Amino acid sequence: MHSQGHDWTERFPPHVLRDYALIADGERGGMVGPRGDIVWMCVPRWDSDAVFATLAGGDGLYAVTPSRRCVWGGHYEDGTLIWHSRWITDDGIIECQEALAFPGAPDQAIVLRKIVAVDCPAQVDVVLDPRAGFGEHGMRSISRDERDCWTARTGELYLRWSGSVSDATIQRKGAADLLVMSLTVPAGESRDLVLEVSARPLLAAPSDPAKAWHTTRTQWAQAVPPVSGLIAARDARRSQVVLRGMTGSSGGMVAAATTSLPERAEQGRNYDYRYAWIRDQCYAGQAAAAAGAFPLLEDAVRFVSERLHADGPKLAPAYTVTGGRVPDQRKLGLPGYPGGFDLVGNWVNDQFQLDALGESLLLLAAAARVQRLDAGGQQAAEIAVDAISKRWQEPDAGIWEIDNQPWTHSRLTCVAGLRAAAAADDWSKQAADWSQLADAILADTTARSVHPSGRWQRSPDDARVDAALLLPPIRGALPREDPRTVGTLRACMDELTQDGYAYRFRHDSGPLAETEGAFLLCGFVLALGLHQQGRDIEAMRWFERNRAACGPPGLYSEEYDINQRQLRGNLPQAFVHALFLECAARLAAPQSEL
Repeated sequence: MHSQGHDWTERFPPHVLRDYALIADGERGGMVGPRGDIVWMCVPRWDSDAVFATLAGGDGLYAVTPSRRCVWGGHYEDGTLIWHSRWITDDGIIECQEALAFPGAPDQAIVLRKIVAVDCPAQVDVVLDPRAGFGEHGMRSISRDERDCWTARTGELYLRWSGSVSDATIQRKGAADLLVMSLTVPAGESRDLVLEVSARPLLAAPSDPAKAWHTTRTQWAQAVPPVSGLIAARDARRSQVVLRGMTGSSGGMVAAATTSLPERAEQGRNYDYRYAWIRDQCYAGQAAAAAGAFPLLEDAVRFVSERLHADGPKLAPAYTVTGGRVPDQRKLGLPGYPGGFDLVGNWVNDQFQLDALGESLLLLAAAARVQRLDAGGQQAAEIAVDAISKRWQEPDAGIWEIDNQPWTHSRLTCVAGLRAAAAADDWSKQAADWSQLADAILADTTARSVHPSGRWQRSPDDARVDAALLLPPIRGALPREDPRTVGTLRACMDELTQDGYAYRFRHDSGPLAETEGAFLLCGFVLALGLHQQGRDIEAMRWFERNRAACGPPGLYSEEYDINQRQLRGNLPQAFVHALFLECAARLAAPQSEL
């Protein structure tokens, strides 16, 4: 059964990020390239070691790719993360439907792939080369049973491959083995491949493909019910689906599915975002509340409330999706994605981010307004207020996680959160005290962080404007007509925008695009700020411009290189999808009607 055939993996070089699609089941996700190559997936959870690590320069992939010359396209089934890879060959059309069985079990991933010969015989090459430990451990103990199922081990993981795999053979690549086959599907027919990867021995019978596909589609329909009244409704629904796919059974939502994808080539800015940031979770929850996507809101409230109950004033900026401590940073010894380097873990453990407490209050108040808050959530808000009262005068790392300063955005976010909670019926007895605390924080921040021009500045010692300063007024920290609100919006548009895209802040006096990519989060926030001012046409123009900063799958990264029109950073970035969803909800009604 062994052979020394063609090195199939040479056919799958890295692609630009805009070409990758996400499949996810809540507990983990995989990135699928245009050649049908799954180049990234961590098992059993988001922050586990990758079993397919080609995206970061490691070994390990799972590919279903046409044998002959082709061009690529694809689309998602509406309301799901079921991706259809679609290739036009010289002979006709081939599809491969790709999904992780949904919802996912915490300790087992099931990768579903259906090869469809749309209008011609489909000749495809299939390569299965799982490598646990970010490519360190190849398959071992490979065997085929009487049902023509292949089983194997890689690292501590158990594998089973079933479906139309009887023609697969073991091929040697270096010191490791992989499974390969060439498969022909008659025109008009389809063939299923099912890969199970588990942290535990696979004792049950192999998954039935027809049942798994049916369950996956049914469960997606139940998990992401349609919402109405949104602009760009189809894309907004996709963002809702992406956020749900990145949210686990714990309610925790990862900031991104990947690690080590560079924000700028060779600039040393690589991060691991496979964890649940409190701030990002709150953005997603508030967007869900605005859009009426209440299951997402309830997940966010549950996860954030549990963290507040557990940690109170020591609330960490981020956690694993199960609520654990984020591991410290370390390198893996891999080449990394081109222009970047390998890195897992995150230094966020060493930080205090005051705005996370304010965002938590905004989330809980949003849930209270739509009657989605229980007694535990009400108590979590009280814990957050107590933490703010104790810590608001401390320097913090801020939204951009830089050096510790009394960042204006962090303080104003707490003001917004306190005002939102004080206005909710759930805390009517505390309203006066909470409003008084908000007034005190606002007065102190005004005395120290208003620029001579009348706008907000980043901190008492940093006179620059920052696009993050647009968000607290949108959230109600102070009125829309307040001169500081209007002046900050004007300054952001004058100093931090180019070609319809927004940047976070100026790093130096050079051109904005030479320092970092446009920040898509800030572009959508700017649209909300313009909408708040009643400048609805401008708001819509900004929304549409930033809406287009994605690839064919419709996924957003953190940054967008406006010169090269390329995505930069980890993919997909949850908080960008969250602000897209919120814009789609809020911009649907003119400000004059609100």
